[in-house]
Amino acid sequence: MGKIAVFNTSEYLSTLAVNALVDEVCLTPKPGLVDEENNGSHHDLTLSMMKASARSLYPFFVEMAQAAKDKQPSQSLRETLGEIGRKAEEKMFAVTNGINTHKGAIWSLGLLIGSVASRRNSTSEEIAKRAGEIARFEDAFMIKRLTNGTRVKKKYGVNGAAGEAKAGFPHIIKFVLPMLRETKNINHSRLNALMAVMAHLDDTCILHRGGTLASEKVKEGARAVLRNGGVGTREGFQSLLKLNSLVEALFVSPGGSADLLAAGLFLYELEKRGIGGNSDGNTSLRL
Repeated sequence: MGKIAVFNTSEYLSTLAVNALVDEVCLTPKPGLVDEENNGSHHDLTLSMMKASARSLYPFFVEMAQAAKDKQPSQSLRETLGEIGRKAEEKMFAVTNGINTHKGAIWSLGLLIGSVASRRNSTSEEIAKRAGEIARFEDAFMIKRLTNGTRVKKKYGVNGAAGEAKAGFPHIIKFVLPMLRETKNINHSRLNALMAVMAHLDDTCILHRGGTLASEKVKEGARAVLRNGGVGTREGFQSLLKLNSLVEALFVSPGGSADLLAAGLFLYELEKRGIGGNSDGNTSLRL
């Protein structure tokens, strides 16, 4: 019998969150994204940088969980999580020399961690819904800046990361989690989950670089993978390789989809392990 993993809840949630980020970046092959084969459509990112960025967020996720413990969704909680999130972004930029690796993930995972810590023993759907309640409160201390994401939202009328969170992460609930629950092949289920999000999400990262034409081409490419049985079939995998080539030619990256996959991986691990962790001593930070 293995040793029982001993964590306080905050450390446990942070460990699962960091591991989800590492699992997402290591998933291979991913169209346009950094993975174990190449850097996708990113000349400024590497696998080692993405891993270092993910690990640097650990203490801030711990702090978020501690701040949200047994708290109800409120403006005060929203602002506290926002303050910690901005500190996490500063650390991320320090680690990556100013490159945005996980800003969207800090937002989504921070809200989900806060939701779990505020009320334990909840379903994934309840966690996502409560995270949406937190997100809908205003953060009076957040400085309004014109970012790539806000430009895209204004230009194309899409929701972006903020809208996804405020709606209770519908793409995670409708597409990511069902795919992750579907097959015992971990790599296939994760890639199919990514395809499902890419097939439906108005990804602001893709829209920023390629506009609506690129967005629709990528969506159709992801739908083709799923129509052909997913990445576990010969036809589905060939469709994935075609999508890889398409995304490379368009030089776009589905970064928003990747963030939602990581958040979904976090929730799925909670489903499997429960808030107290499993008993095999296997909940440790990824290297």
